[in-house]
Amino acid sequence: MNFLSLFVAVPLLMMFGLFFTRNIRQIRILMVSGSAIQLLQSVALLFAYLAARKAGADDAMLFTASVAWYEPLHIAYAVGVDGISVAMLLLSSIIVFTGVFASWNVTPNTKEYFMWYLLLATGVFGFFISTDLFTLFLFYELALIPMYLLIGVWGSGRKEYAAMKLTLMLMAGSAFLLVGILGIYFSSATDGNTVSMNILEIAERHLPVDMQRIFFPLTFLGFGVLGALFPFHTWSPDGHASAPTAVSMLHAGVLMKLGGYGCFRVAICLMPEAAQEYTSLFIILTGISVVYGAFGAIVQTDLKYINAYSSVSHCGLVLFAILMLNQTAMTGAVIQMLSHGLMTALFFALIGMIYGRTHTRDIRELSGLMKVMPFLAVCYLLAGLASLGLPGFSGFVAEMTIFFGAFQHPDTFHRVFTLIACTSIVITAVYILRVVGKILYGTVENKSFLALTDATWYEKIAVVTLTLCILGIGLAPFWISDMIRESLVPLFGWATI
Repeated sequence: MNFLSLFVAVPLLMMFGLFFTRNIRQIRILMVSGSAIQLLQSVALLFAYLAARKAGADDAMLFTASVAWYEPLHIAYAVGVDGISVAMLLLSSIIVFTGVFASWNVTPNTKEYFMWYLLLATGVFGFFISTDLFTLFLFYELALIPMYLLIGVWGSGRKEYAAMKLTLMLMAGSAFLLVGILGIYFSSATDGNTVSMNILEIAERHLPVDMQRIFFPLTFLGFGVLGALFPFHTWSPDGHASAPTAVSMLHAGVLMKLGGYGCFRVAICLMPEAAQEYTSLFIILTGISVVYGAFGAIVQTDLKYINAYSSVSHCGLVLFAILMLNQTAMTGAVIQMLSHGLMTALFFALIGMIYGRTHTRDIRELSGLMKVMPFLAVCYLLAGLASLGLPGFSGFVAEMTIFFGAFQHPDTFHRVFTLIACTSIVITAVYILRVVGKILYGTVENKSFLALTDATWYEKIAVVTLTLCILGIGLAPFWISDMIRESLVPLFGWATI
């Protein structure tokens, strides 16, 4: 078995193992040990990838393997990774691992909850290792399906409405995406070649420009819906607000990254000429996402909705950077995916822990939490500082790289929208500092809060892990930025950007 296939095999084996668990203790042991193994796998892959590159391996994708699934249509289970894929796998494994601790006390139907959670994780891991369009789309859909039940059954608030809205909008995006993928497939028979589903082969064949013009907007919109592209973002705040804590972590931290990764890997890399032609239109939409999401967060009073609208803004910045079509901005886009994934997972974990104690997410009802739960309060403050882009945190590295890359364009259009996107930093500082000042400081107005307890040991594992990762990227970013930048070199060679 190819080493990369273990990323899919391990969660499937964990699902099988859950059938034989008899109590909550066995379920927890299985989930912690399995997710820890997968985290170690991603770390081992990182070192193996860096070692291979240092040894001189210059292929676009490493550790590739391909097994035919349906030969007549040239469909294969094809896998491989570059530095961008490795970074996404590492992010996913961290959030899956910490999400287990955030789900420590999930009831009812704990076993069933973790089965759907693992199916979601299987789809995410499979998506990031796929180099075949059919396989990539299959894992993409596999990651979306469990969201309906995880929110509809184990969620809170208007969970049925949120689950249905999320499912309908993401399925509509998938319809656009399916048409785009089929268009790429049938257009890949260039220069006497047969049709192909392999992303590496298609990239080298140079699709006809007239076909690119048709299928690029469909593909970008299909993935963009999951990346919270304006005006198709409205499913995201409702889905975040109603989802269980760990599902919100995985949803915002990883699932939304499938949108940005897909836009980059499929739409931009396979159809570069059309990307250049449609850039202005989508830059306008992503620019609106960045600013609108930040303004939307200001007027919210629910902690989850604040973080959800913040995610719209930060994910909009990812798509905005990808559309700049230069190496610096795209490097920043990938770092932003990592940074946002970690800090939004930390935010949702902390919000879930605060809600589990206070039974409210309304900032008007919260105050003085620093006095009663100092550990959780300090970590919330650190997450806020990372979100507003303070130096020393991952958010600063990501946003500065994006803005430097975007401002490299000498024309007025790109520079004006770069300045507009920069305003989101100020807006973010407003709502982050407002929330921090309101809920963490001041007097404890609700006297029942004085009896609340601080974080437990399993909550501390989740919070500390995510916090250290955010600080790690912020304080030592060059190893990961170099890995990402080197992976863009062969892509630039294909795309002639």
